[in-house]
Amino acid sequence: MTSVEDYIKKNIFGKPQVKPDEKNKFLGNFAERVGVALTVAQIKNQDNLSVVEKVMKRYPDYHLYINGKIDGYLMDEYLKLSVKLNYKFTIVMQAPVRNGRKDLEDNDMGLVIADESKPINSPVIL
Repeated sequence: MTSVEDYIKKNIFGKPQVKPDEKNKFLGNFAERVGVALTVAQIKNQDNLSVVEKVMKRYPDYHLYINGKIDGYLMDEYLKLSVKLNYKFTIVMQAPVRNGRKDLEDNDMGLVIADESKPINSPVIL
């Protein structure tokens, strides 16, 4: 392709991304960097809050990503925990243009704890 075609494609479609579906699913992270991933339904289960706390204490260098579309009362519990443990967190708001829908479903990702810099050898599976 010519540089003009590349320029047009870049400005129409945006910068090419590596594994965009995977990053969209895991709130902006690659699957190999994810230590814990909870769906919205799993976040609603209060027992998982203690599991997340244990993971945060065990891996203090990881980063918490919370889906910004989950209910406020659910988000508050995890944010309070993050502040209490001085844990890095980000609230992720994904545009409906990317995933094609506006409503949040129980099987959507609600919370991800991931290493920002490198792949994880043994992710925690829930």
